[in-house]
Amino acid sequence: MTQVSRRPLKKDIEARISEVFSEAISNVRGADDVYSFIHDLLSPVEQLMLAKRLAIALMLYKGYNQRSVCQTLKVSLGTVSRVNAVLQYKGVGYRKVILHVIGKDTQKEFWKIIEDFVLEFVKPKREAWRNDFKRQKQEAF
Repeated sequence: MTQVSRRPLKKDIEARISEVFSEAISNVRGADDVYSFIHDLLSPVEQLMLAKRLAIALMLYKGYNQRSVCQTLKVSLGTVSRVNAVLQYKGVGYRKVILHVIGKDTQKEFWKIIEDFVLEFVKPKREAWRNDFKRQKQEAF
């Protein structure tokens, strides 16, 4: 788990640091620069943690149930529930990124692999569910 110092910052300093951080991220352009920045800034565990949160949000947005998301991404139900709550009650940033990712052709192959995995290992309760899922998958692409 990522840890934050127990010694709290003054609120004005914390706000300024957050502002500078947001500005720094907004100034990173291009896939190579983003890749370099993320790999310099975050540890491998932090990168995976954030990537999984985005994958959770994408799967929930596409209609997967929370248990399927847990099994597929090897995350806890609590993590999925927290991401789901953000999507339901806030989630403006998540939705913007999700719509951008879903729209990219390069991501479609990734989601096809995830969906095939779910269909193979997460057994539906009834055959009609499987057919409905396949139909929805075809309509999405």
